[in-house]
Amino acid sequence: MLLGKKRKLGRKIEDITVGEKLKLTEKIEDKDLLLYLGLTNDGNPLYIQHDFASTTSFEKPVVPNIMLTGIVTSAVSKYMPGPGSYICEQQLVFKKPVYHYATVDFLLEVVDVDVRANLATIRVEGTDEEGAICIEGKIVAQPPKTSSKLTTQAMENF
Repeated sequence: MLLGKKRKLGRKIEDITVGEKLKLTEKIEDKDLLLYLGLTNDGNPLYIQHDFASTTSFEKPVVPNIMLTGIVTSAVSKYMPGPGSYICEQQLVFKKPVYHYATVDFLLEVVDVDVRANLATIRVEGTDEEGAICIEGKIVAQPPKTSSKLTTQAMENF
């Protein structure tokens, strides 16, 4: 078990600058889709049934948008600003569907840093193999900030 184990935290707001970028590439594999669908118990036939999807305007199964959101929020938690971050707001638009086995290039860019409020605004853009934008928007994240607490019971000058 990992309780009590110290972990490295992400960067503080003072260490984040406008213009910073993070690029990552994700290939959507069967295992990823099956894990998501198993975890959420989401049996939407549009996600898993080729015969059903072929009768829709999508023509083939699509990746759940919330799964793509998870990839983006995971990048915030792991890298920008990193461990200990909290997402306060997200506004994502899914411009076109992402299909099974697709490769999506994600670009996250810091567009605003509010030191006083301890908030970083991050622009998000995802493009498919053809270079078409499939997801765009923004996330507002609160980087890790620990409060100073007393470490002993003794207090001086009392």
